[in-house]
Amino acid sequence: MTLPNVDTALLERALPERFAAVGSTTHPPRVLLLYGSLRTRSYSKLLALEAARLLEALGAETRLFDPSGLPLPDDAPATHPKVQELRDLVRWSEAMVWCSPERHGAMTGIMKAQVDWIPLSEGAVRPTQGKVLAVMQVSGGSQSFNAVNQLRVLGRWMRMLTIPNQSSVPKAWQEFDEAGRMKPSAYYDRVVDVMEELVKFTLLTRDVSPWLVDRYSERRETAAELSARVSLRSSA
Repeated sequence: MTLPNVDTALLERALPERFAAVGSTTHPPRVLLLYGSLRTRSYSKLLALEAARLLEALGAETRLFDPSGLPLPDDAPATHPKVQELRDLVRWSEAMVWCSPERHGAMTGIMKAQVDWIPLSEGAVRPTQGKVLAVMQVSGGSQSFNAVNQLRVLGRWMRMLTIPNQSSVPKAWQEFDEAGRMKPSAYYDRVVDVMEELVKFTLLTRDVSPWLVDRYSERRETAAELSARVSLRSSA
């Protein structure tokens, strides 16, 4: 078979030994949780907190970012303390949970603003690339999947590994008790499923994520840039 349009020297075969590093990292999975509401009794925050408890019971280390005080994207410099706090947490994390209310049939602006402040690249580094993502949403009315579907689109754009399972909690106001704990239900069981899956995928991928998201097109572009630089130096 011939591939005239492919630089075969830049192709990388998917060999089993590529996964030999899986399990070499032994610290607890690092999970950052983002939620999308600033209300005093925010159900997306309560759901994120419940998810954090489950993740810690599963052996993970968690951090919860408080979006209060985060400026609108482009309305402040990247040196703003809340922006720096968010970006430092993203760099620290190996996986993330995004939990948004559904408002007017979509994720909230607060949720989107947090993702928009996460850069696609920092020098040669993409802060979210190859990290595992779980998506959840809460609704005030009947069950919907608009917000989680949009979060999946964002996850793909940020080049994250979004797990298959997800959680959508309808009528969230009746799913939490006065202390803010989620009541037993099929919705709660689904949250457990999602967190279990998130930890499993994180353990499976964190040691090999740079290879999993490595792209032929980028290797080819890099090779072309290197060739151009070498040619420039040799002709100088």
